[in-house]
Amino acid sequence: MGKLNRKLRKWTADMLDLPQDVAYDLPRMTMIGDRQLYIENHRGVLHFSSHQLRLQLSHGVLEVSGADLVIRTIWTEEVFVEGKIESIHLMDREGQR
Repeated sequence: MGKLNRKLRKWTADMLDLPQDVAYDLPRMTMIGDRQLYIENHRGVLHFSSHQLRLQLSHGVLEVSGADLVIRTIWTEEVFVEGKIESIHLMDREGQR
């Protein structure tokens, strides 16, 4: 069923000319230098400190590491982070990078 679901999503995205992040429920990240990061399509904050942010995604976890991290804005599916961003890692559901 998963393969059919992927094909249906791809066909729908192609027919309606939708971006892949919308069709496949993927995160969209916009980074400005190493100081600002805007993330769309997250499913909630798992952990936040001044050195690390972990967000639940539909297909895993996004981990942002850095220094002096601050969440400037947070909405249901969007978050805006500022600080010294040092690394961004996408991990699958088992925590593998």
